[in-house]
Order: sequence, then structure tokens, then C-alpha cells
Amino acid sequence: MELTGEDDVATLRTAAERARSCDRILAGFAAMPLSAAYDKLIEALDLTLTGPAAGEAGRPCVAVPDLSEGLAILAEAVARNPQASVLLAGVLRMTEPMTVPCALDAESLAYSTLLGGPEFRRWLEGRRRRPVPDPPAPPVLAERTDEAMRITLNRPERRNAYGRALRDALVESLLPAIVDDSIARVEVTGAGPSFCSGGDLDEFGLAPDPVTAHLVRTRGGAGRLFHDLADRLEVRVHGSCVGAGIELPAFAGRVVAAPGTTFRLPEVGMGLIPGAGGTVSIPRRIGRWRTLHLAVTGTLLDAETALAWGLVDEIATH
Repeated sequence: MELTGEDDVATLRTAAERARSCDRILAGFAAMPLSAAYDKLIEALDLTLTGPAAGEAGRPCVAVPDLSEGLAILAEAVARNPQASVLLAGVLRMTEPMTVPCALDAESLAYSTLLGGPEFRRWLEGRRRRPVPDPPAPPVLAERTDEAMRITLNRPERRNAYGRALRDALVESLLPAIVDDSIARVEVTGAGPSFCSGGDLDEFGLAPDPVTAHLVRTRGGAGRLFHDLADRLEVRVHGSCVGAGIELPAFAGRVVAAPGTTFRLPEVGMGLIPGAGGTVSIPRRIGRWRTLHLAVTGTLLDAETALAWGLVDEIATH
């Protein structure tokens, strides 16, 4: 949908109403600056791309260097995995007004549905699975000093991939702070070259059934705990933060990124949607519109843009 800059208020109001009731992905694009009359329509759309002359203008838009190229990248990404893309857009719309626990359940149910779909099956069949080695050291280190707790993801040999062993150890490390209010500050960091490279790909598709997978993600995952500890939680990220490597930190009250940190959501390219809480945590920081763009296109986001959007709160040397 091209947003031309014409300010016919009645037409824009009707367009916004229709957009809100649509069950397809609706993307707008604008080459020139738009007046405030477009705000409701931009809010109703799933995504709006703007060219260099239009900019973002404080709106939840995504500015791209070349508008034609940006639209082509988006269209090609949706065409490769239409089911995951449409489900993601629907989940982002649906969960926007929900409480975090309800939104996490909705995300996980959609994720479990896609586990049985043809797009994920195609991705799974196209890669060679490797055995997951036992961790040579505790996958998570936890240290308490007075009123503070420091938790370190400790599988640097796998770039702290969010696999079963690390997930369970992280949850276990967070639980003392949940039940002990005297722990006033919790800091989470990662050992090695990256904070977290996302889900361990060699464990994908191993769940015995979608129901078990759903219950493990929602009842045994770390997302709800990160949210519950948000007021006391600071996450310090670095390197390449992929999937869960930004989905979980985004729940925290404060996220500090080292210079050169990058962020990426690759799940739609695998026929899935973010499943570690990213459809809940990331939109609450940058909006559902930019979240959709990041996830569908798999765009690599640099630390400076992440700071400008509010995905991180500071860039600082750790």
C-alpha cells in the first residue's frame, strides 16, 4: 500500500478501520514525509517502510536506504515462508494488549503449530544434524555477593546456544532471585565471543510432540522469569545475539550492549516464529511493526540502531 502524502482524513480513517480487521500482512510504504493524519493508518498496518526522504519521523516505521529494494526483500521473505510470516503478524497483533503470561502462551501455541508445518519440515530436512556434546563445564555460572547476583552463560564453545542444558541451568539460577527479595540486583552476561547465538539448532525438532514442546517452552523456559525479575534485572550483551540471545534480554529492565554487538531474529526463515518470548518482549520495546520486519526479513540490526529504537538502553564497554 503506497502512502502518498495526501491528507484526506475520511479516506485515511476508513483505510485504518479496514486494515485493523484484515487477516493478511499489510505493509505500507512512503517515499515522502507523511503528516500526522497518517498516524492511525500506520498504527493499523503490520509494517511501514519509508525511504531516505521520508525517514521514520518518530513513528514505528522502518527506514531503508532504497525503498524498492526494501520492499523486494520483504516480499521475497514472505513468499519463502508465507505460513510463518502470516502467523507471526497475527500473533503480534493478538498479543499486543495481552498480559505477558497470556502472550507467552499464545506465542508458544503458534510456534507449536508451525513445528508440524511444511516450512519447518523443509528447513529441518535441509540441514545435517550433529550430536550435541555434553557440556565440559557447568552451562551456567551463578555467584551471589551481598544483595547482588551475577549469572553467566557458560557454553562459549557453542556461543552459549540456548539448548536444553543451558536453559534448565539458567532457570535454576534465576529461581533464588524470584523467591528472595533481598537479592536487589541480578546481572546476566555471557562467556566467550557472543552473549547467546540463539536456540541450539542441533536440538530443533527433537521434542516428542507439540504439546510437550509448548509446556516446556512456557513452564520450563526463562522468559517468564526474566519478565518477573525485570525491575531488578540487567543483561549485558555482546557479539552476535541471535534469536533467544535478544528475545530474553529484551524482557529485562536494562540491556547494555557492547560496541559492535549485532542482533538478528532468524526463526521465520526456518518456518517458525520467535519462540523464547521474542514476540512478547521485543514488541514491548520497539513495537510490533519493527519486530515483524526484523523477524520476517532476518535483517542484521547493529547496536546503534538498536539503541535508537529502544531495543537496548546503552552501548558501553563491558
